[in-house]
Amino acid sequence: MIAAAADLCRSRRGITSLPTSDELYRGGIAAQTPTNLATLSLLSGVAGGAGKAAGGKRSPLDLSIDPIIPLIPGVTEPLSDNAPPLPILQVPTPPLESEPFPVSNIKPKKIGYFWTGAGDNKHKDFLITASLDDDSFGTIIGITDVPSSGNSPHHLGSSADGKLLIGGGLLSLLKTQDTAFYFDVTDPYNPKFDHSNRAVLSSIVDEIRAKPDGGFFITYMGSAAGTAPGRLVETDAAGNIIHEWPEDVPSTLNILGEQFSPHGLSVDFEKGIALTSDFVVPYTVLKPTTGIQKANTLRLWNINSRTIISTIHIPNGGGIQDVKFIPGNPESAALATAVGPGEVWIIYPFRTAPDGTQGVAELLYSLGPKAVDSLAIYSDISADGRLAYFTITLGNHVAALDISDLSNVRRLDDPEEEQPIIGPHYVKISPDGKNLLVTGYFVQAGDISVLNTPADYKGHWIDILDDGSLNFNRTIDFESIFTRNRGGARPHSAVIFDLTDPENPIFY
Repeated sequence: MIAAAADLCRSRRGITSLPTSDELYRGGIAAQTPTNLATLSLLSGVAGGAGKAAGGKRSPLDLSIDPIIPLIPGVTEPLSDNAPPLPILQVPTPPLESEPFPVSNIKPKKIGYFWTGAGDNKHKDFLITASLDDDSFGTIIGITDVPSSGNSPHHLGSSADGKLLIGGGLLSLLKTQDTAFYFDVTDPYNPKFDHSNRAVLSSIVDEIRAKPDGGFFITYMGSAAGTAPGRLVETDAAGNIIHEWPEDVPSTLNILGEQFSPHGLSVDFEKGIALTSDFVVPYTVLKPTTGIQKANTLRLWNINSRTIISTIHIPNGGGIQDVKFIPGNPESAALATAVGPGEVWIIYPFRTAPDGTQGVAELLYSLGPKAVDSLAIYSDISADGRLAYFTITLGNHVAALDISDLSNVRRLDDPEEEQPIIGPHYVKISPDGKNLLVTGYFVQAGDISVLNTPADYKGHWIDILDDGSLNFNRTIDFESIFTRNRGGARPHSAVIFDLTDPENPIFY
């Protein structure tokens, strides 16, 4: 409540200065458990300084943390090898350098950027640039390291102009590291690490959506200490954090009244609305835990005013991981994944519920036994609004639905088929609609967590057939490629650049 009050005061008084470390600590103290108090206390003591916005001005909600333990050749290596896994906070060891990796100088028309964790959690996490062209598929054309390790790289997104990528770190907080990493892709064949930062009030970066005029909206699933509530974070075009929403009184009371753990995010800029879906309270996946705290809600936003309109409930949803608007739908309907029951729900944001609440949720389709309690179900929808694909992580399956007629949804895959994939999670339809890019990795947090899902650590480039069904035939085996010099690779997410038409490049 104290942190929320600080938010409200800042919003109402127009305060833009960065709070001090002591103010940051006091602001979060009421909502934290004893263990997380230690986390927050440590964070407040090691903040390296405020991030700089355009023109050199201090950004009020943007921090960058300097390493606590510096890189010392001959000392860092044994320190990393012998650092014990702690219950929650991890020893903030500096990352190990990797041997040079040979890359190709080809310039494919289709590029896949894979945001990847080092398999041993000791070497630097990194962005892989790989060819998706038929004749050079899987050729590595770039490796871009970030200056930290053990972040558990999570989602990746591109700016609207294709000049900047942002990747989030799911577990960065546990090593008191920055949580968002920005890459300059002005030269798409040679990405460069630009900077990293973290928010003041929130952590655990999840979904990313580009603003048309530059910058991003990003869901941060947890508070600064990994508890609830999280925030919807906004950046400027340079990647500096400029707001952590909500800031108004009614919206803040809304997120304090019911678990606010935003993971999924979809924005309809033309209609001026957005949906965030609440998934889990992050720290409840860490040991010791009485169980993962899962949500059953979505929030409907007025994206122009950055305020919450209403809370939409899905009964027994068991974590609403993802939500996406259906392109071209006349009612601006969206699909949401309810992970517990393994269901797809349709959200009608402009319909009114019997109690007068704006926004109605209706069950659309049950994905079957493989999807029940599958921990993660992520989705993508074709640009024409006809096809929808869902990754069922523990079910080792990718489901395909024809949603062209929402009153008669047709399943295009065989739910009993044993597909050649393990732990599918992140999914994107290629800009030309011919392929589905799926990464075979969700989360493995190790001994400190109850969340460790099987994976094949591959990038699957799956053919989409004329009827929308799938043909599995090509993969990039990142684990094999990077076993020797990084202890393997954990590719969680990807962005596709299609440069087939140089005058009209597509970034997705």
